[in-house]
Amino acid sequence: MTGQAVIELKDVWAGYESDRVLEAVNFRMEAGDYVGLIGPNGGGKTTLIKVILGLIKPERGSVQVMGVSPEKGRHFIGYVPQIQPGDKAFPIKVWDVVSMGRLKPHLLQNLHLSDSDKNIVERSLRQMDILDLAKRSINELSGGQRQRVTIARALAAEPKILMLDEPTSSVDSRSSSQMYDLLAELNQSISILLISHDLTAISTYVKTIGCVNRRLVYSGQKEITSEMLGTAYECPVDLVAHGLPHRVLPSHQEENDHD
Repeated sequence: MTGQAVIELKDVWAGYESDRVLEAVNFRMEAGDYVGLIGPNGGGKTTLIKVILGLIKPERGSVQVMGVSPEKGRHFIGYVPQIQPGDKAFPIKVWDVVSMGRLKPHLLQNLHLSDSDKNIVERSLRQMDILDLAKRSINELSGGQRQRVTIARALAAEPKILMLDEPTSSVDSRSSSQMYDLLAELNQSISILLISHDLTAISTYVKTIGCVNRRLVYSGQKEITSEMLGTAYECPVDLVAHGLPHRVLPSHQEENDHD
């Protein structure tokens, strides 16, 4: 790899008190990449996101975001968590939700948006193809529409990296396909790190794939190998049966090539 690293982890071990979740994680994401991470529940995918955001400090190892510490670099990241049910008793317009992406922690007492801020909010809505929903209450929207609003809010912060945790978990297959198409367009100008259980979608849309189960198996390639899935899921997986692109290398070749 020869490009600029936007996220880099070296020998990272992390967890919660006595519960270690990640071990010896090495990961380098380059500018313009679109990385898909798969793995079982409890395997450490969300913990990895928290480490990158600086919400969890590693027991050992180093983490950098855009060449600086996560605490300094997190403002380069637009984070989109899994969509959660909204409070029906608290209506808020789509425009106001996306506008939150323009707020800075040290400016919370001044909620006035400049003309420049408003232009960025409008652009973010257009990018997600929901400008026509700007005056609607978010609680009137479908799951797919609400997820687009959440991504638009992240885009309004003008991040260098978009990080999404299961962005299609609460949407139907049609909305899911539309979401992935929109993310592919966004990837022309922003780096994307995506967590998903949808192996077929991951292998179709992303540029490179990794598997997380305490350790991260990542070769910087798009192919899902039997060795990667076997390590992540601790069982053999028939790639052909899943309709996934595959490339099986000689034993240990991938590991040695990407130490």
